[in-house]
Amino acid sequence: MATIKDIAIKSKVSPATVSRVLNNDQSLSVAEDTRQRILEVAKSLDYTTIRSRKKQIEEKASTYKFGIFLCQSIEEELSDPYFLSIRQGVERQCREIGVETVEIYRIHNQLSQLNDELDGLIVIGKIHTEVVEQLKQKIKHFIYVDYSPDEYHFDSVVIDFEKATNLALDHLFNLGYQKIGYIGGLQAEHSKNKQTRHFSDGRHKAFNEKMKKMEINASEHTYIGDFTMSEGYRLMKEAILKGELPDAFFIASDPMAVGALRALQEENIKVPDEVAIVSFDNVEMAKFASCPLTTIHVPTETMGRTGVKLLMDRLDGRELPLKVVVPTKLVIRESCGSHIK
Repeated sequence: MATIKDIAIKSKVSPATVSRVLNNDQSLSVAEDTRQRILEVAKSLDYTTIRSRKKQIEEKASTYKFGIFLCQSIEEELSDPYFLSIRQGVERQCREIGVETVEIYRIHNQLSQLNDELDGLIVIGKIHTEVVEQLKQKIKHFIYVDYSPDEYHFDSVVIDFEKATNLALDHLFNLGYQKIGYIGGLQAEHSKNKQTRHFSDGRHKAFNEKMKKMEINASEHTYIGDFTMSEGYRLMKEAILKGELPDAFFIASDPMAVGALRALQEENIKVPDEVAIVSFDNVEMAKFASCPLTTIHVPTETMGRTGVKLLMDRLDGRELPLKVVVPTKLVIRESCGSHIK
């Protein structure tokens, strides 16, 4: 694609002049023949300005109708801001590019109501292959966010749970903690008729692998439940009753970590002085917890926005499926104890 620099060379003027002419800068004083020469060169090179390209995208997008397919109930979505943030990213990106109609469906009660006139569908969460096949019969283009069922056939936006988990664990080990526990949940793959299949979470797998390499018994301080605040509370209470708490915990979600903090406070166990915590997600509550949480930041809104961009790209004619792995990063706050080490 031609650039402003290409046009400037052919027109024998500066790139700045080219930019101002193409963007119809009325304050620019330039000879009319020079202006025409720039416009003719730009036309011969098939150049369009960013503003024009954006307008074309918005005009095209305004004719589209997208759907969001959620694997979580309203209650589940509200209890775990992770998925809510992804959905909000989808909705905001749609609004910004002019997609006026976004229909929301939930797997447990609206699969049969899916509008087969949708131009595309963004699936948030993990769904069984039988649901995938049912979707394919109605919708040609769909994008997965937080799940990649088949990277050779479907576009997806995911994070690298192994890399993110190691980032958290390496931070704790570098601070000198040797005995590290794990609190987390099981992943759920949703199917029709409110059926779910539970399986080991990527963070749990990565934790076990890391502990194995370090020759540490991972099972001794591992507690598995649901990804909720109440379960984080219950599992930490279980760990406290067992006795001999580890030096630190890696907790697989911020809501679980907030519940765990409450359990520790009720037993007068100080964080991070007696037990350090690193959690996962970096949802808004993390920085407002009773002890602000060191956590892995997952750019959930960006994941949702990227899903929309992939869908637009598909509708524009791309055939090769893409799997986008969004990077995570460690956000250091008080709960890990780095300020007292």
